[in-house]
Amino acid sequence: MRQYFTKGLFSVFFALLICLPATQLNAQSRKKRSEETSFKLTSQMLNMFKFRSLGPAAYSGRISDLAINPDNFSEYYVATASGGLWKTENHGTTFKSIFDKQAVFSIGCLAMDPNNSNVVWVGTGENNSQRNLAYGDGVYKTTDGGKTFTNMGLKTSSQIGKIMIDPRNSNVVYVASQGQAWGPGGERGLYKTTDGGKTWDRILHVGDYTGASDMEMDPRNPDVLYVSFHQRERRVYSKINGGPESAIYKSEDAGKTWRKLKKGLPSGDVG
Repeated sequence: MRQYFTKGLFSVFFALLICLPATQLNAQSRKKRSEETSFKLTSQMLNMFKFRSLGPAAYSGRISDLAINPDNFSEYYVATASGGLWKTENHGTTFKSIFDKQAVFSIGCLAMDPNNSNVVWVGTGENNSQRNLAYGDGVYKTTDGGKTFTNMGLKTSSQIGKIMIDPRNSNVVYVASQGQAWGPGGERGLYKTTDGGKTWDRILHVGDYTGASDMEMDPRNPDVLYVSFHQRERRVYSKINGGPESAIYKSEDAGKTWRKLKKGLPSGDVG
């Protein structure tokens, strides 16, 4: 009887020796998990994170557009509403003003050639309706990464809202021109070139006070285009900001024909 009792006692003691380390390990794991789940992000920690300005350092008004090199994220262009065009090659650590030699300083939009990052199109004149509004003198193009620029026309467009390049053919470029804010006329509407900017055709015109403010190209089919038109007139103490001619148009044949989109959209005076 004593023999069996001794053997049983030994078995229990042996089991305790085996289980004790595992029990301690489980306790330590539970304590560690408890410490991890009890971690809380405090306002003091959040205060350690701060936004910093990448530039430009001088006053330049509003940032109107960016163009980033898809093959080199450290290189990009920054267009300003009243401070010219800036370029960085070190991810915003330093900037260089590259549009100082041109006749205008207001930039509305940028477009980098998807087939050649050294080719950048610049639409001058900020597309805005406020009083302190600077105007441009058309579309510029650089083929050497911003070292030199050439004015490619549309000099009376005043304010340009968007430039888009056909990814299949870099010579095919669309320009959405809002036109001058303070009066009628000028080169406003949607323009297209098929020879890299040597000549332009106005492929959609709505009215003397109504310009093309924005556009998009279907990434699955560049022949499918959407363009928005904005009817407006800036005045000294007021502005007409919308009208019955404001609308969205769609083309499925690269701008040869257009139809006005109505279904699901508001009618009447649209801003």
